[in-house]
Amino acid sequence: MAPTDANARAPDRAGPFYRRIIAWLAGFEDGQIMRVAFFILLFGTLSVLYVDYRELTSADALLGAPAQPVLPPFNPDSPDDGPHPQVTTPTATLDAPMTIALASGGILALTGTIDIGAADRFAAEVAAHGEYADTVGLDSPGGSVMDALAIGALIQEKGFATAVAAGSLCASSCPIIFAAGKQRLASDKAAIGVHQIYAASISADPAQLAKTAGLAMSDAQSMTAQITRFLSSAGVDPALWLHALETPPDHLYYLTPKEMEALKLATKITH
Repeated sequence: MAPTDANARAPDRAGPFYRRIIAWLAGFEDGQIMRVAFFILLFGTLSVLYVDYRELTSADALLGAPAQPVLPPFNPDSPDDGPHPQVTTPTATLDAPMTIALASGGILALTGTIDIGAADRFAAEVAAHGEYADTVGLDSPGGSVMDALAIGALIQEKGFATAVAAGSLCASSCPIIFAAGKQRLASDKAAIGVHQIYAASISADPAQLAKTAGLAMSDAQSMTAQITRFLSSAGVDPALWLHALETPPDHLYYLTPKEMEALKLATKITH
């Protein structure tokens, strides 16, 4: 029975795609086909290895990078330990990245959260206008510990005084900066408090999270040692930081004027 036009077999070149592929491969010798297949498999294997390598090196770089321990910013709605004066600075101002501005009376005002990079901006401002300042005024909920230490070191180097005015806040890592002043003036109506160092999680993967948590804990302990040495060099009783170590990150331990004088954090309480 002769095929009709409807079921007649089309020529190879016009047939389905796989037939053309088969016809094309039939033109090669067996050795050539094996070589092509080998190189295709080799390319696929190298691609997979490259992806795995990128993932591993990225993870190693992440875990090997220095942590950025911070103290969580003051939250007016969070619990606290002990009474404290009323903070009059708007929360939005405190939450914003730190601003550094030369004010009247030779005061270099540091206002807002100590964000990463605040120390560099502070150094630039001191280089530009430091000769007109003698006191660093603080109104901050805290933030980056390393930036606070760097700001404090420059305050010590320049011999600036530090001050926290009535209605102002100096919390979390801010007291580290306050401790750096040659003279340290605290109003009896200022809110000054501390709590534990905090490091945010940087991975959702359980295995990597465990490693990261271990590194963060190690880094936090190292940072605590740096803070203790810094307080000692400033003439402040390192026992101040015991209050921070004993206070969870979601609380804030407020220091009374008597405590600040006893711990030598404040050289003068103003009224």
